[in-house]
Amino acid sequence: MVGTVDFVMQRGRDKDEVPPKRVDARTERWREHRKKVRGEFVDAAFRALDKFGPEVSMGDIAKEAGAAKPKLYRHFEDKTDLYNAIVDRVRDLLWERIISSIDLTHDSARDLVRRGAAEYVLVVTEHPNVFRFMLHSHFTQRADDSERALQSARQSAKRAADLFAGLMDDKSVEVANVELINYSIFGAVASATDWWLGTNRLQANVMPIEKFVAYLAEIISALAEANARLNGIVIDADRPLHQAFSIV
Repeated sequence: MVGTVDFVMQRGRDKDEVPPKRVDARTERWREHRKKVRGEFVDAAFRALDKFGPEVSMGDIAKEAGAAKPKLYRHFEDKTDLYNAIVDRVRDLLWERIISSIDLTHDSARDLVRRGAAEYVLVVTEHPNVFRFMLHSHFTQRADDSERALQSARQSAKRAADLFAGLMDDKSVEVANVELINYSIFGAVASATDWWLGTNRLQANVMPIEKFVAYLAEIISALAEANARLNGIVIDADRPLHQAFSIV
């Protein structure tokens, strides 16, 4: 009798409980392999862009990776898919470089802007053709394809806004306002970078790196201060970021 009760109770538990979803080891291995190979192709794309310029072809990238072009298309749906992966790599690289170079707790707001601009320009100078490619890529065939860079900018703006809001002593500062100014800054910086790189193709040293960094820092600061005024906020750029803003 006890055995029967135990059996019935066990059957009841089996019906109520949802068995854990099995992870297909082969599927997981393929997913990891595909991620690894896609990363290697993006690495090769950076090298090919540095070597051949922004007019690089899928064949150039496959050759740089030491692979046949059909293999490249097995891991990327089309040119736009690869373009998206390159944009995402640049976004993550910039975020990592900037965050690792600053001290959000102790650096003044002015220092944060200057160091962020300097790290950004350093990455641009390391991979100028990658930025030219992102700004004027022939890999994006339709108007909506080129939106990927803007989508990536939105993600970075939102990430920075959340980080900034978390540091603020005054919790009345709205993340949406911070996100808007970050997004505006992206547009201004991208346009300035397009001018700087485009001009440098025709004339070397039209604006030295140090001056361009200073220019970007001034533009970023001016946009931030204008946005702050519109929202009734005063910025003391010589104080740490979490203490630099006050509501009037």
